[in-house]
Amino acid sequence: MNTKFEKAIFLLFGLLFLNNNLKAQTKLTLEEVVEMAKSQSIAARQAATTRETKYWEFRTFQSNYKPQLKLEGNLPAFSRAFREVTQPDGTIQFQPIRYNNSSLNLSLLQSVTQTGGRIYATTQLQRFDDFQRKNTLYNGTPFGIGYEQPLFRFNSLKWDKKIEPLKFDESKQTYIESLERIAINATQFYFELLIAQVNLQIAETNLLNTENILKIANEKFDIGKNTRNEILQIELEILKAKKAVGTAKRDLEIATLNLKAYVGLQNESKIELNIPTQLSSVSINSQRALEEAFENRADAISFKRQILEAEKVVDKAIGDNGLNATLSATYGFSNRGLTLSELYAAPKSQQTVELQLDIPILDWGRSKSRLKTAEAQRKLTEYTVEQDKQNFRQQIYTQVTLFEMLKEQLSLTEQADKIASEKFKIANERYILGNLSITDLSISIQEKDQAKRDYIGALRDYWGAYYQLRRLTLFDFERNAKISYPIQ
Repeated sequence: MNTKFEKAIFLLFGLLFLNNNLKAQTKLTLEEVVEMAKSQSIAARQAATTRETKYWEFRTFQSNYKPQLKLEGNLPAFSRAFREVTQPDGTIQFQPIRYNNSSLNLSLLQSVTQTGGRIYATTQLQRFDDFQRKNTLYNGTPFGIGYEQPLFRFNSLKWDKKIEPLKFDESKQTYIESLERIAINATQFYFELLIAQVNLQIAETNLLNTENILKIANEKFDIGKNTRNEILQIELEILKAKKAVGTAKRDLEIATLNLKAYVGLQNESKIELNIPTQLSSVSINSQRALEEAFENRADAISFKRQILEAEKVVDKAIGDNGLNATLSATYGFSNRGLTLSELYAAPKSQQTVELQLDIPILDWGRSKSRLKTAEAQRKLTEYTVEQDKQNFRQQIYTQVTLFEMLKEQLSLTEQADKIASEKFKIANERYILGNLSITDLSISIQEKDQAKRDYIGALRDYWGAYYQLRRLTLFDFERNAKISYPIQ
C-alpha cells in the first residue's frame, strides 16, 4: 500500500514538473500571433464593438420603413384651479374648476418611401370628469384613417434608402480592414521580439565562441605563438560580448511585454518565436490587386456614398426652395356620449381635407445662394473623389511593386546570411590553425552577425508588406480568396 502511494506521489510530482516545463516557454509562429491579436486583443474588441454599433444603427434605419404602432395619452389629466370665465355681459369671473380630462390614442403608421408621405390608422378615446358638477362625458374616434403627403419637398426617405445600405456595407468592410491593420501591428511586435531573440542568441553564441577562442589563445601564448596584445584584445571582446548579452536580455524583456500586451497574452511563460519563411506560392498581379481593392475596400464604397450624399444636399436645396405644401386627408367615425358604449353604438362619419402652403415671396436670393452652394459642394466632392481614386490606384500599384522588390531582396539577404555563416566557420577554423589574425576573425564575426540581422530585417519588411497588401485589397493572395470574418 505504501509503495503504491509513493508511486502515485512520484507520478503526481512528475506531471506537475512536466506541466511547469511546458508552461515555462511558449513557442509561437507568426500566423498564431496574428490570429491571437485578431481574436483577443483590445484593438480587436474595439473593432467588434464599432461593428456592432454600426449594425444597430442600420437596424434603426430599417425600422423607419416598417409599420410603427404607438400609444399616446394623458392618463390621468387632473386639474383643480380657478380659471377666468367670460360672462355674457363681457365681464370676467374666476370660477373654481376640478376635473380630469384623460385621453388615449392608438395609431398605426407607415411611411411611403416613393413619395415621402405617411399613411396611418388611428383610434381615439377621451373621457372628461367634471367633479364640480358631478358628470362624465365621453368623446372618441372608434376608427379613422389618414394620409399626409408633402408636395414639392425634399424626400429624405428616398435618399436614406440609397445611402444607409452603403454606410452599412462600408462599416462591414471597415471592420475587416481593422482586423488586417491589427495583423500589421501584430507583425511589427512579432519581429521586434524576434529581432531581440536573435540578437540574444547572437550575443550568447559570440560570448561562448570568444571564451573558447581565449582558451586557445592562452594555449598559444604559453608556447610562444601568440602575443600579450592579442590576449588583451580577446579579453576586451569578451567584455563587449557580455555587455551585448545584457543589452539583448533587456531588449528581449521589453519586446516580450509589448507583444503580450498587444495580443492579449495573460500567462507568465516565456515566448519563443519561430523564424517565418517566405511565401512560396504567392504571385501578385497589379491589375488583379486593383480590381479586388475596388470590389472589397470600404474606401471604394465610400466613393459612391460621398457622391450620393452630395447629390442629396443639392436635392434638399431644391426641395427647400420655392413652393412647399402638405396635403392631408382623414376619414373615419366619431361620436360622443354619456357612457362608453354610446361611442360605438352609432358613430358618425367625419372627413377632413387640408392643404398647407409655404411660398417664399421675397428672400433676397437666399434660396438661390443655398442651391448654388450645394451645387458647388457637389462639384468639389466629385473632384475630391476623383483625386482619392487616383491615390487609391497609385497606392495599390506601389504596394504590389514594393512587395515584389522585397521578395527579391529577401532571397538575396538569405543567400548572404548563408555565405556569411559559412565564411565564419572557415575563419574560425583558420584561426585555430593559426592562419588568421584575431582582427580578421572579429571582422568575420561582425559580418556573420550583420548578415543574420539583415535577413531577419528583410523578413520583417517582406511580411509587413504582405499584410499591408492584404489590408489594401482585403484579398488573401496565399489562398486566392476574399478576406472575410464570421459575425460573432
